[in-house]
Amino acid sequence: MATTIATTPPPILSSFRLALLACLGVGLASVALASAELGHLALIMALVSSLAQAVMPLLPLGGARLELARQLQLMVSALVLMSFAALVYGFVVSDFSLALVTAHSHSLKPMIYKIAGTWGNHEGSLLLWIVILVVFGGIFAVTSRVVPPRFALTTLSVQATITLAFLAFSLFTSNPFERLDEPPLDGRGLNPILQDIGLALHPPMLYLGYVGLSMAFSLAVAGLITGRIDRDWGRWLRPWVLAAWSALTIGIALGSWWAYYELGWGGWWFWDPVENASLMPWLAATALIHSVLVVEKRGQLKSWTVLLAILSFSLSLVGTFIVRSGLLTSVHSFASDPSRGVFILGILALAVGIPLMLFAWRGPSLKTAADSKLISRDTGLVLNNIILLVATMVVIIGTFYPLALELITGARITVGPPYFDASFNPVMALALVGMAIGPVLLWRSGALPHARVVLAIAAGGAVVLAAAGAVMMTSVSAAGLAGLGLLGWLALGLAADLQSRLKFHQLAALKGRLNTLGLAPWGVWLGHLGMAVFVLGAMGDGLGREEVVIRAKPGQVIELQDRNYRFVAIEERKGPNYTTLTAKLQLEDKSGQVLAVMTPEKRFYPAESQTTTEAAIRTRPGGDDYAVLGDGDPDWGYSFRLYHKPLISWIWGGAGLMAIGGMMAFAARRKLNLPEPGGDAS
Repeated sequence: MATTIATTPPPILSSFRLALLACLGVGLASVALASAELGHLALIMALVSSLAQAVMPLLPLGGARLELARQLQLMVSALVLMSFAALVYGFVVSDFSLALVTAHSHSLKPMIYKIAGTWGNHEGSLLLWIVILVVFGGIFAVTSRVVPPRFALTTLSVQATITLAFLAFSLFTSNPFERLDEPPLDGRGLNPILQDIGLALHPPMLYLGYVGLSMAFSLAVAGLITGRIDRDWGRWLRPWVLAAWSALTIGIALGSWWAYYELGWGGWWFWDPVENASLMPWLAATALIHSVLVVEKRGQLKSWTVLLAILSFSLSLVGTFIVRSGLLTSVHSFASDPSRGVFILGILALAVGIPLMLFAWRGPSLKTAADSKLISRDTGLVLNNIILLVATMVVIIGTFYPLALELITGARITVGPPYFDASFNPVMALALVGMAIGPVLLWRSGALPHARVVLAIAAGGAVVLAAAGAVMMTSVSAAGLAGLGLLGWLALGLAADLQSRLKFHQLAALKGRLNTLGLAPWGVWLGHLGMAVFVLGAMGDGLGREEVVIRAKPGQVIELQDRNYRFVAIEERKGPNYTTLTAKLQLEDKSGQVLAVMTPEKRFYPAESQTTTEAAIRTRPGGDDYAVLGDGDPDWGYSFRLYHKPLISWIWGGAGLMAIGGMMAFAARRKLNLPEPGGDAS
């Protein structure tokens, strides 16, 4: 007689689904009615739901707990998204009854910057952070069906705890839906330097990286709680780290690009505290990518990888603390409220303290016998991790030492490029040396047959490029020659490795080798190529940059390198929400042929009563021509800063290649939640 299997859901799930529908109804109403109050209510409901999800593993609900946790995660995601949509709508329609819209928008602002104004402030950017946090949790809830139930439930609980902390931060200290008793007729406007497409895209991409590391953190803590840290755990972890690292790479590159063309100072990295805040988790995540590879392939470095996962997200929280506490000032920090800094500091203490206690408890069980030889990929990746963590520590010291010194002695100092050039650059040079060596080593012991050829070609490239620099450049420092040698080592080593593996000259068999290779090796090669291109751009700008600072009147010709700037005229123009003083510069070669007309500007924003500088940039593969208009008048003339910056755009091209390489590796492992042949899916 056949056995009938009951398909009726448990009563607890049926009741929950009714509550889910009610919550979604409130969320939809908040969007449909564009109501700040309903958007606020949706956040409160998300807070309560996150609390329920966080404690779900402790409730005596048996097998229904995982399904409840998944549905709670999806409900929280929907509620937060709808709350954010209500806030965006308030900015779009210029609802000046909202304090946030009044402080950071204006009716004359272009629509793209009205929308970007949603996250161009502390409260809105925090809500965007929470949006990404819950979306990542929702993706895990949907895609974790083959992950062991207890592990998936614990991961969702940890992620909900993080969400709960930030929802509490938003609701109790940073309410984005606060109303004004007497709404003004217009707003004060968004900070003019944030009214830029680069800054519209930079925070979302950066937060994708920061918050993506929260999933690595949640998986690490869940592994400690459940005792499940093995090769399968490495396969579950790695896609999240790759996605977060790629997004963080793009976010940092966008911020650097914005600083280059918007601030008018001609540079692309200033070691600003907020720049450092994004670099620290990137360095730790880079180490984590390499470390988790050892766990996945060899089952080694498990405890080390857990610590790196905790450290990476903790450094993201440190970055959040820097931006929002007011301890360190920056051109793009959001807030200076000490109470908010204390709240984030509490979150950081819990995020570090509790996992470290778990690690102290579970750590001894994660130890594995090392069976790798000194010359092996395992050892190379360990050295890579050590170098990257030393670089991270250098950045941490340079960022926080001035603050610590001021707190202890009252003395104020500035730590800038000279410190980082002397300490950070040599450490990272060691990491770049290893990038040509690691790919030709074997797991456990030895090197690939073509390793000697690859390293010999890399060494030859280093010697040739350094010698060429010494001959062709009249004044180049020892550090510059070392940089050129490093570039030759990295580029030629990568090219030799590609040729040795793919044998491009054997065209008949090349297609077959490409078909069997897969995306993952290409992701590694492209990531390393991106670093070589980045170094090329940085070296070109550092060694070949030329500049002139001059005061000129219309009709005057300014010489720079092998070209002339002819100052044609100065004009007043009107933009959508600003007025400009625009200089017309005619860029000519030595024969008088016009190469381009460049129009640097000084913009004045009446709503904000602020002035910004808009550089004029002519970008070519060989380098940028860069012009900045300063102060002046018709009688005394106008000041200009003019630059020629060789290869500088290759910096962002290299960052883009690195991010694409990371996404290719992610795409190659998009089914990592599935067990490999012979693996254990239980």
